[in-house]
Amino acid sequence: MKRIVLSLFLLIQFSLIAQNNNPAITKEEIKDHITYLASDELEGRFSGSKGEKLAGDYIAKEFQSYGLKTMFGDSYFQEFDFTSNIKLGENNFLTISFGEQSHNLKINDDFITAPFSGNGKFEGEIVFAGYGISSDKLNYDDYEGIDVKDKFVLVMRYNPDNDSTKSEFDAFSALRRKASIAKDKGAKGIIFVNGFKPAEDDNLVEFKYDRSAGIDDFPAVHVKRDFADKLLAANGKNFKEIQAEIDNTKKPNSFLITDGKANVETEVIYNNGVGRNVVGWIEGSDPELKNEYIVLGAHYDHLGYGEVGSLYRGDDILIHNGADDNASGTTGLLELAEKFASDPSQIKRSIIFMAFSGEELGLLGSIYIVNNSPVNIENIAAMLNMDMIGRLNEDTVLNVIGVGTSTNFKSMLEEKNSFGFNLSFTDDGFGGSDHQSFTNKNIPVLFFFTGTHEDYHKPSDDTEKINFAGQEDIVKYVYDVTVELSNTEARPDYVQVKREAPRAGYGGKVYVGTVPEFGYEGKGFKLSGVSDGGPAQLAGLQGGDIMIKFGKKDLENIYDFMYAMSEYSPGDEVDVVVLRDGEEKTFTLKLQSK
Repeated sequence: MKRIVLSLFLLIQFSLIAQNNNPAITKEEIKDHITYLASDELEGRFSGSKGEKLAGDYIAKEFQSYGLKTMFGDSYFQEFDFTSNIKLGENNFLTISFGEQSHNLKINDDFITAPFSGNGKFEGEIVFAGYGISSDKLNYDDYEGIDVKDKFVLVMRYNPDNDSTKSEFDAFSALRRKASIAKDKGAKGIIFVNGFKPAEDDNLVEFKYDRSAGIDDFPAVHVKRDFADKLLAANGKNFKEIQAEIDNTKKPNSFLITDGKANVETEVIYNNGVGRNVVGWIEGSDPELKNEYIVLGAHYDHLGYGEVGSLYRGDDILIHNGADDNASGTTGLLELAEKFASDPSQIKRSIIFMAFSGEELGLLGSIYIVNNSPVNIENIAAMLNMDMIGRLNEDTVLNVIGVGTSTNFKSMLEEKNSFGFNLSFTDDGFGGSDHQSFTNKNIPVLFFFTGTHEDYHKPSDDTEKINFAGQEDIVKYVYDVTVELSNTEARPDYVQVKREAPRAGYGGKVYVGTVPEFGYEGKGFKLSGVSDGGPAQLAGLQGGDIMIKFGKKDLENIYDFMYAMSEYSPGDEVDVVVLRDGEEKTFTLKLQSK
């Protein structure tokens, strides 16, 4: 009896092992992988979190079970540092004085430090500066006729048209932009306040990291309306009437607040995190071609509890599991790794499998790996990226981006489409996922994507909404395409595709053709690349340049760049200064129309 039980036990174990090492791409395995990766246990896989570590460990163990080789000594992991979030330090104080009255404001109740505030202690007089807008283009200047040098400016949120997105003033509503203008005018710091419009409520702004550095030596705080009301009343002014007059006449009404003073101390602490790319590879079978590589990639991080990038507007704090974004693509990567590892002789070129972290924070992992590549970056023949491949709809639309980055991609994709996909092609290799990091290194790319949906970046992006059978076909399709690219004698050529100018966004109607390096946390605006035929490329700018001046505007970050653009029109020529290899260089751009 014991022998029978033991035999049955061994048979079951053998069956489980055989099932777990099945090289076939199946919807059942896809479901199993996504179910774990998008489970609450992983808490949304936010970069640097416990959940991201669990996901990374899971991927590495799968790679090991398939027999993939490591690329970082005996490890599958490549670590990178990043700023994960911000928090308020202990030293955030604000005292507002007028006449003999003095009010010590309480953090989080009476005021909040802006997330982009500089740190330090500051003191100065207070000037009311309306909405804090200054624009030659709009012929409107809240700073005209007033001296704000070394003073604090008290500035209303929004603009004279309140929160209308159709207003010419709307581009000046961002608090960062108001702070940037105030600093350019010589102010010591800025105090934001809610007016009585567009709403009577008086909520403080959210203290949330916007993925960019703060404004050095420039404090920014937001106070409750009651304190601003009292401050103005002490000067014989009625806050509500002042706002109404500015809104109705569209004319500034700025003035020095007599005996008004502010004592401010601000401390914003930047938390550092460590992300991990998970990388394994299979050596090709051809003695010569094995020295070239096809990269298969997918990001495995997501939004955690919605700390960054969430489109959820509810009040509850909920896990964002990211089943489609991007447990689906990560699962595709695992299935492909298992399939290729089962018979390496079928591929001539080597294949690298890269699971990126930090994508949701700005392509951090993929940017890091292309700049710190485990192989010569010039030997990467092509990169195929899978991001959100789990929602194939009834029309079987599969988006493939980057088809113009190599001459034969389009015909090859159509030839390999034995699954009947309704293929939707985009020529350029740009777009908000990790393939862009490789495009910027002149590597041909293909990005497979089933499209956005109502659950995108929301807690409702869960496993039960995945089309497992549809994803199985997509992964098999990517497999066929990869086999073709691995085995062609001629390496895919790289074609630089002119990027379509964006139709909306910051910068008004002008187009510069710069591609940001989103992971950059230093001063200035760093370029990861330039669009072919755009003003930046035609003027001589290139990837790696750090733009520090656009026209008359000094640039501390990407936001300053966007704000500066909006002051120009198509056809204008503007001088820009960049740092290239530590040296300042000046270029003249002729701006194009969006």
